[in-house]
Amino acid sequence: MQIAVAYAGLAKKYWLRLDVPEPCTVAEGIERSGILGLCPDIRLETQKVGVFGKAVKLDAGLRPGDRIEIYRPIICDPATVPRKNAGEDEDDE
Repeated sequence: MQIAVAYAGLAKKYWLRLDVPEPCTVAEGIERSGILGLCPDIRLETQKVGVFGKAVKLDAGLRPGDRIEIYRPIICDPATVPRKNAGEDEDDE
């Protein structure tokens, strides 16, 4: 079956399509994709993964066409980052 593995690293984005045997888990799909060799910064022990935006465990089964996503950890507190509103200038009063 065909699946994809997506990861947005700090310097480069990866979208890898591959064929895997059925049945296949998320962990097996990631391993077979070769992404761990391309991105040694990935730590599956601590990073979350998902399929089509929904968080899943590494032992979750895959279906044909699934896209595995490897998420980077959040490095700042969203509550402390100032928001910029689209179309507003800071100098306008």
